[in-house]
Amino acid sequence: MVVTDVTVPDVTEQFTELARGVVDLHVKAELLTRLQESRSSGKPLRVKAGFDPTRPDLHLGHAVLLQKLRQFQDYGHTVIFLIGDYTAMVGDPTGRNKLRPQLELEEVQAAGKTYVAQCLKVLSEKNLEVRHNSEWLAKMAPLELVKLMAKSTVSRMLERNDFKQRFDDNRPIYQHEFLYPLWQGYDSVALECDVELGGTDQLFNLMVGRDIMPAYGKRAQIVMTTPLLEGINAKADEKGNVVGEKMSKSGGNYVGLDEPASEQVRKLMLVDDGVIFRYFELLSRASSADIAALRADVKAGKKHPKEAKKAFALEIAARFHGEGAATAGLREWEARFETDAAPTELETARVETDGETMWLPKALHSAGLVASSSQGKQLVEQGGVELDGVRVSDPKLALAVGKSYVVRVGSKNRKWKRIEVLRKA
Repeated sequence: MVVTDVTVPDVTEQFTELARGVVDLHVKAELLTRLQESRSSGKPLRVKAGFDPTRPDLHLGHAVLLQKLRQFQDYGHTVIFLIGDYTAMVGDPTGRNKLRPQLELEEVQAAGKTYVAQCLKVLSEKNLEVRHNSEWLAKMAPLELVKLMAKSTVSRMLERNDFKQRFDDNRPIYQHEFLYPLWQGYDSVALECDVELGGTDQLFNLMVGRDIMPAYGKRAQIVMTTPLLEGINAKADEKGNVVGEKMSKSGGNYVGLDEPASEQVRKLMLVDDGVIFRYFELLSRASSADIAALRADVKAGKKHPKEAKKAFALEIAARFHGEGAATAGLREWEARFETDAAPTELETARVETDGETMWLPKALHSAGLVASSSQGKQLVEQGGVELDGVRVSDPKLALAVGKSYVVRVGSKNRKWKRIEVLRKA
């Protein structure tokens, strides 16, 4: 599928927007040059990103990359959405400390059937090519494959952290795993790419493409990486840094683009309070000023973090399913976890502390909801405590002085109280 619509605005404007939020850019000067050449000639740049259909769902982690591709489209450049049906059978070893299970062609083709419809939730049909790398890799003769392998060295491959770690630990590295970055690089040769995009974990693979293109008489592509979105089970540490594995299908910590609005809302409401603004920064279409204002309100206690999560969940569900479905999804969540959950009248327990905060397990004990602080800590760790309708699991969590919380403990035998935290006189 190829549709083109070329309008090339000012180079400075393009570069500023395209480079915003990008982690790696090899090489800045080359991108500026090609944007100028494109504007002068009226010929759009060819911009590629590959997606291996190992499972049927694209997710919000992919959306970070797709949004950057959409920016290129909006400036009139051609985006190539490459379905890696052949590379998926080899399996990307990126970040793997052991061999990735190999897939059969039938599994890959089945998983990739919905990719085009899902990518169009972010990308435009204008200036879009949808390709499969089986178009050229399936036709590669053995001698051509040998020539491709001769374009790189084993020492170069062992520069990869995952390969190097396995080599140092005396764990096996199989020869076919070296094919993945080479085939991904050859994709750029076959498609004559000007730019290739990927997540930060893909930098090595993208640079292999840049390295081998001149050997095939092609101009070396520009490489750009976007941040990796952490999964919905990520946490914020004491310094506010987000800690956790990237969102992935294999990790099961993802929000699918094609999942129902109600499921998207449910999953996003599980995101840790300290992580939700990372999601805002990478995916929200709200202005930086509006996000900063919301963050400030939450930090100041003017708004509960749950309200920020609701706003984000509503925005995302509306983007992929429409405002009606998003609103219905949020109401369903509220009915399940808020409206129908807490009793109409709650007993209030006033607990006192010497400092600015009170350790949650201690507050539960002081409020008479658990027999001891250690039992409270265990209950939090087991996910048996909710604050204002949101399940918490961090045993180090502290409640702020001067605030009131609706607290539930237990699952089958639920206990409810409103806890007010006061400073000890």
